[in-house]
Amino acid sequence: MRVSTTVEHMKDTIPFFVRTRRQLETVLIKKGLFLMIIAFLLGRAAILTDIMPFAIPFFATVFIIKRDKALLIAMALIAGSITKDPINSVFVFSGLAVFLITRKLINFSSKSDQRTLPFTIFLASLITRLCFEYMVGPDLLLLELVMAFLEAGLSLLLAMIFLQSVPLLTTNNRRHALRHEEIISLMILIASVMTGAIGWTVFDLSIANILTRYLVIVFAYTGGVAVGTTVGVVTGLIVSLASVSSLYQMSLLAFTGLLGGLLKENKKFGVAIALIISTLLIGLSGLNSQSLTNALYESFVAIALLFFTPIFIFKKISTYIPGTKEYSNEQQQYLRKVRNVTADRVEQFSSLFQALANSFSYNGLTVEDEESNKEVDYFLSNVTEKTCQTCFKKEYCWAENFNKTYGYMQNIMDEVEEHEEVRNKVFLREWNNYCYKSKKVIDAIKQELNYFQANKKLKRQVQESRKLVADQLFGVSQVMEDFAKEIQRERMQNHHQEEQILEVIQSLGLEILQIEIYSLEEGKIDIEITFPGPDMLGEFEKLFAPLLSDVLQETVVVKNKEGGEHPNDPCTITFGSTKAFEIETGVANAAKGGAWLSGDCYSTIELASSKYAIAISDGMGNGQRAHLESNETLRLLQKILQSGIEESIAIKSINSVLSLRSTDEIFSTLDLAMVDLQTAKAKFLKIGSIPSFIKRNDRVLMVQASNLPMGIIKDFEVDVVSMELKAGDLLIMMSDGIFDGPKHVENKESWLKRKLSEFETEDPQAVADLLLEEVINSRDGDINDDMTVVVAKVKRNIPKWATFSQKQFLGKLNNQ
Repeated sequence: MRVSTTVEHMKDTIPFFVRTRRQLETVLIKKGLFLMIIAFLLGRAAILTDIMPFAIPFFATVFIIKRDKALLIAMALIAGSITKDPINSVFVFSGLAVFLITRKLINFSSKSDQRTLPFTIFLASLITRLCFEYMVGPDLLLLELVMAFLEAGLSLLLAMIFLQSVPLLTTNNRRHALRHEEIISLMILIASVMTGAIGWTVFDLSIANILTRYLVIVFAYTGGVAVGTTVGVVTGLIVSLASVSSLYQMSLLAFTGLLGGLLKENKKFGVAIALIISTLLIGLSGLNSQSLTNALYESFVAIALLFFTPIFIFKKISTYIPGTKEYSNEQQQYLRKVRNVTADRVEQFSSLFQALANSFSYNGLTVEDEESNKEVDYFLSNVTEKTCQTCFKKEYCWAENFNKTYGYMQNIMDEVEEHEEVRNKVFLREWNNYCYKSKKVIDAIKQELNYFQANKKLKRQVQESRKLVADQLFGVSQVMEDFAKEIQRERMQNHHQEEQILEVIQSLGLEILQIEIYSLEEGKIDIEITFPGPDMLGEFEKLFAPLLSDVLQETVVVKNKEGGEHPNDPCTITFGSTKAFEIETGVANAAKGGAWLSGDCYSTIELASSKYAIAISDGMGNGQRAHLESNETLRLLQKILQSGIEESIAIKSINSVLSLRSTDEIFSTLDLAMVDLQTAKAKFLKIGSIPSFIKRNDRVLMVQASNLPMGIIKDFEVDVVSMELKAGDLLIMMSDGIFDGPKHVENKESWLKRKLSEFETEDPQAVADLLLEEVINSRDGDINDDMTVVVAKVKRNIPKWATFSQKQFLGKLNNQ
């Protein structure tokens, strides 16, 4: 009852948080409100009262990065400048117009916006300031010229700074590792924005002073001494330049950053004490009592803001700052993920190279003695063809005394091979008495022996070369296997989605230790969550999987569990996308003549890429040799497919290996179907195989393609046939023993279609058994060839703990 109530509450809670976050991001980031606020404050910002270097660089940066927001930013800059001084708005408007004209002129000769942007801003700022000063007073003084060039130079520098910092504030996909240059650029942008608040007061307290001090103590608390001091110096410098009366702020903020970073181990209280000490120390040295009192009040307000800031904000900021604990954890997790992915790929390729090595070293059933006997037979047959074919004693020697003749000639061959002549006088007399053409036979043996030895040497070289390739491949496999063992695991994170899932889980009062997102790609979701305790009642599968399914709008299931063996032992659960479809298979086979060993082999493999492979291989002939050939083909295919290599390339690789490996004319057919378990799209690759059939309700469709058997030629193109399968379809694949089996049937395709359509059952095993039985019965029980039939049924996958809406929807699809 409690779980049901939680699930009901979860359905109402999840959309609210997701909708609220998305609406907030849409308004602030996508609609450009955040940039407009920054632009408004930068429109007010000035250095040394009259220098305004911020507006043009900021507009130019947004114009390059987010051109669709350029008009809104221009309006915000002008609006901000009006609140400061109406004359400033004229300067800002003129500067933006001059920038657009200057950019247009410069870009006629250069196509790179970002390269020419700083120079364009320099010219636009200089021209605007000189024209503005000329309109105010016709005579330009040296000081005014210097100020104009100073403002233009600052605009150029700010342009390069804004190009690094603005993208960090306008994108959701920020990196977890910020360089020091990016941190400084971001601080300069934030400090520049805060100068726009100079002049605003509440109860005689400066808002700019409060915000700058709050900014410094936040970064001192999260980043330590180095970051705190850097932020203090940068912020204090910009604020003091914006207002000469605030010159003491540079010393105050710099000292606060330094002291706050040193006292950060005492948490927020240490940073707060650092700010109070800095305020008193700097204030007593140069402020009157009233100013010191206001400065203390401003520091107290900044400290209050620090204590009211949620802890997750500090943790999030820390992940971007090098040197922090959170940053180190992020980097370690990233490295573990990279190592894990690399290790998996290396292990797969190691297994592939090992399979290739085994294929090159594979010699079938033929042993050296049998090979040697065959070669001797071929040798002696060539000798007899030149000598015995025209001899009147041919019938006597080879029909009546075959073994004796064969033994004599083999002894002669051995003698000549060892001594280059027959030295055994006793044996030579016997041979002369036995054979009418004894000398001619010996001469023929000597002549043929040269060819025999050359051929034997060539074969031995081929065998050695094959063994060398196998050893090399095996060595590569071992190296990769050892390398994979040294690699550690790594995971990447999607920070935004992690926060979203964390908020939803915490809103339900549930506790987790850690969440890591590997992938959120549709159909490939991979999320790992560590819980403080074990899965006692199966709540991870019953509660958290449906929870993630609702958040991600995709069915998520539990893939793996680690830990949680004891009550206080943390448990790590891996959640992933479930397959949209599943395959149920049935197999029926029979060997020729009812033997135990069939030349047909089949394999069904579910690959990690959400694909299901069904393959049938038929080795040439029957018996053990054909079985080994077809089994070797499927074994190699499985290894290559599991390594992630594309299907057609995998088949070409197998064909190359078989054509190089086999010295005899032993070939294999291959019938391969690859079914995508997310879309039910099937690819059929038929290499010398017969057609397959798809039974859909009362219809039976035929799938066929034309390719030569494997191992005949080294290079060939694979003909791939693609078809869309549906839930409830039956895929029937068979060897030629089934297809050609029906006796006295001319149109085998029509016969098979009719038989399949007559089957009332939808069970794949029953269909396979019935079809095999029909073929055997059509031959009156005679099994004249190896027969194999594999039937696969495509079904919608309905997870056990899917949400009710998902179960109803998938159930309707299955029924359709």
